[in-house]
Amino acid sequence: MSKRVLIVVTNHQNIGNNKTGLWLEEFAVPYNEFRDKGYDITVKSIKGGSIPLDPNSLEEVEQDQYKEALSLLEDTAELSADDAVSYDAIFLPGGHGTVFDFPKSDALKEVVSQMAQTNKVIGSVCHGPAGLTTATLKDGSSIVKGKIVTAFTDEEEEEMQLTKEVPFLLETKLRELGAEFQRAGKWEDFAVTDGNLVTGQNPQSSRSVALRMIEVLDKK
Repeated sequence: MSKRVLIVVTNHQNIGNNKTGLWLEEFAVPYNEFRDKGYDITVKSIKGGSIPLDPNSLEEVEQDQYKEALSLLEDTAELSADDAVSYDAIFLPGGHGTVFDFPKSDALKEVVSQMAQTNKVIGSVCHGPAGLTTATLKDGSSIVKGKIVTAFTDEEEEEMQLTKEVPFLLETKLRELGAEFQRAGKWEDFAVTDGNLVTGQNPQSSRSVALRMIEVLDKK
């Protein structure tokens, strides 16, 4: 039986006066790794429908290598709380859109919470860990409390000059929730694994997160 992986992406497309959305590399690179491993992959989104891509993520990208992945973003199904039981792993790619709609999604909160409590593999990269910030265990504590995690750093957000445009700073939020936040230098490839939880710092970490998720899944 091949492993079943659910990838959940953002539908949010504006940040200030600029366009945002899903960051292509963070979705497509892991998708290709999971596909090449033979996993059964399902792509869903918070609201369903066509997925906005951050225009900046399309610059200097050879889209032919991502053709299959891109085709799955044209008409996504809407995430449901019932999706918690059907998959071995969930992966949350980033893009600034995620900090707007991931934390507001009751379905995503339920899915991530349930998967954390049933020892499923949870992976996310860059701004994708915004989808971890509302998930809780049965005792009401955050799923990241006491966990080693990484994500897009406050310093990286400052360099993007978007600290005032986002609803919260992800590194700060994760620390407030009790996570043991680790990081590398700006824009360096960096990912960490803590049990079934795998997180990556930025777009450069996309492949590392996918490979770490595969490593954890191979042990199950």
